[in-house]
Amino acid sequence: MRIALRRRGPNKFERAADGSMTLVEHLRELRNRLFWASLGLLAGLIVGWFLAEPVYNILRQPYCRLDGSVDATTGACKQLLMLGPTDGLVLKLKLALWVGIVVGAPVWLYQLWAFVAPGLHRHERKWAYVFVAISVPLFAAGATLAYIVVDRGLAFLIEAGVGDLSSGLEMGRYIAFVTNMILLFGLGFEFPLLLLMLNFTGVVTARRLLSWWRVIVFLSFAFAAIATPDPGPFGMTLLALSLSLLYFVAVGVAFINDRRKGRGKEIYAGIDDDEISPLDLAPEPVTAGERIETVAPIAAPEPVARPKPIDRGYDDVT
Repeated sequence: MRIALRRRGPNKFERAADGSMTLVEHLRELRNRLFWASLGLLAGLIVGWFLAEPVYNILRQPYCRLDGSVDATTGACKQLLMLGPTDGLVLKLKLALWVGIVVGAPVWLYQLWAFVAPGLHRHERKWAYVFVAISVPLFAAGATLAYIVVDRGLAFLIEAGVGDLSSGLEMGRYIAFVTNMILLFGLGFEFPLLLLMLNFTGVVTARRLLSWWRVIVFLSFAFAAIATPDPGPFGMTLLALSLSLLYFVAVGVAFINDRRKGRGKEIYAGIDDDEISPLDLAPEPVTAGERIETVAPIAAPEPVARPKPIDRGYDDVT
């Protein structure tokens, strides 16, 4: 008895990669990816609702270390000020959303990658895996440094103010200050990945990146001074120095990549952009050309034979 095996066709990834999917199928694929990504965010939001209180206690620790923020009788940290009746609920929802984005990141990042990956080549997908694997610890390092900056610099910001003011802080503004610092430092630490992407794709060489060091250092300090919500010198200086250090680390990795690929050994690699290439100006003697033989005349065409009469007045078609 012969059993007929049904041949399995190409899957969605292969069809999207070879361009055989129609526009409607691409839109349907995008709709499904967005649906599953939304479910991942919703599940993360539910988990974040239960983790909002522990996260709030962690973010409140720099405030609890301030002088005057501890109750003298009970020894417990004083609560932050709540100016409106809905401020506590709104803050919990914001923290739950932040935690939900982090917890649901494996789901929505996978859906995003599954939609974009078919349009990339195999080597591009390989480098995308590497850059994503590096970006996660870089963001975590930036967030940790931001928390340390808030922990060390919050006392300076309060003590540098005028008068003898109370250290009671409003809950929403304080949490927004801490989360903005964490987000800014985390995104700032992704800056060397942009430089490495330009180098690995062949847009710029390591020598070209190194020639920008004055501009990069200046822009790092300017970005830290403008974007950092901490007006104190400690946070701005630490962020600018970290960005400058990461820039030089990225340049070092770019030099290793250029040496591995053999860049810089091209024929015009040693010539500056404004330098004139050498020209051979030695005169060459001009000699007379060779004699061209005459062309033989073309013979007259033969006469065309007269057509034969058509039998019965019809040709082979009619």
